[in-house]
Amino acid sequence: MRGARAAPASGSPRFGGIFDLAAKRATLTELDRQVAAPNLWDDPDRAREVMRRHRRVQDEVDLWDELDTQADDVVGLVELLDPDDPDLQQEVASEVGSLEDRLASLEFQLLLGDEYDEHDAFLTVQSGAGGTESQDWTEMLLRMYSRWADAHAFAPEVVDISHGEEAGIKSATLRASGRYAYGYLKAERGVHRLVRLSPFDASNRRHTSFARVDVVPVLENVDEVAISPEDLRVETFRASGAGGQYVNKTDSAVRIRHEPTGIVVSCQNQRSQHQNREVAMEMLGARLLERQIAEREAEQARLRGDQAAVDFGSQIRSYVLHPYRQVKDLRTGLEVGNTDAVLDGALDPFIEAWLRSSISSGNESGA
Repeated sequence: MRGARAAPASGSPRFGGIFDLAAKRATLTELDRQVAAPNLWDDPDRAREVMRRHRRVQDEVDLWDELDTQADDVVGLVELLDPDDPDLQQEVASEVGSLEDRLASLEFQLLLGDEYDEHDAFLTVQSGAGGTESQDWTEMLLRMYSRWADAHAFAPEVVDISHGEEAGIKSATLRASGRYAYGYLKAERGVHRLVRLSPFDASNRRHTSFARVDVVPVLENVDEVAISPEDLRVETFRASGAGGQYVNKTDSAVRIRHEPTGIVVSCQNQRSQHQNREVAMEMLGARLLERQIAEREAEQARLRGDQAAVDFGSQIRSYVLHPYRQVKDLRTGLEVGNTDAVLDGALDPFIEAWLRSSISSGNESGA
């Protein structure tokens, strides 16, 4: 059973050999040896990396073993199947369906093999052309991503927010915490376009709004990126705006500017200045990492993508609520008619389509 299920994943050109069960077991054995070494923590950075890899590979091997056991149970039920026993038939159908769902989920994760895919993510939404209408659209996107993250147990937390003067938000940063949060959410990077009858227009005319989504991985160790204290300008301020479900008002919000690059980050939802500074430094480290990778691999722009204007012609996805209702991803061609479900966080079809398209493009370019 193990060989039968492992072979398609490792042999499929779509996955590029990302998962090879025999190789994973060999890797786990080597990592077990490293974890048990008495001098492991002589180098804390290396030790943390070894422990992270050990945990990841152990989880993968355990999952395949669990699936193997479940498959054996299903085989056992099939062997006992009595065509005259509807209850047993229903039980077998249920077990087969459960196994198929788990395999489909695992297959989806096999698409995530880039260096930082397993990390937490910072997702930033920023309003573009469209004024108040655009700021309202930006708040709708923040709600959409919060609901998606909550449905996937990624513990969404808004760490910074800037409210609009009349309605909506100018920008906000959401942290999604959990394995593969960045791997999934990187598919959402780009400009999102909304077409609807504006609730802010007394004549009820159709308006088009834009918002940009940026996604960067959260580093497990900020020291992965060299940050000199002399390069930082740190300011404290009081959190402002409506707050409510998004942010706790405090007197110790922190804004950090990295002078050499001009990158500015801020955090205002934690309970102390120290905590806000820690989160802001995580955000700064993530954005500096993003910058380094973009410079190193400018032709691919692997983490940010093209820095197009937040305006017409630059969107990756269009959400049309009038004169018809449809969400269309312009990169993959995927179209969904249930706009309410998408705006409530049903993003998996778009994320999976983009991931599969990216893997396919990568294989073709490397051929």
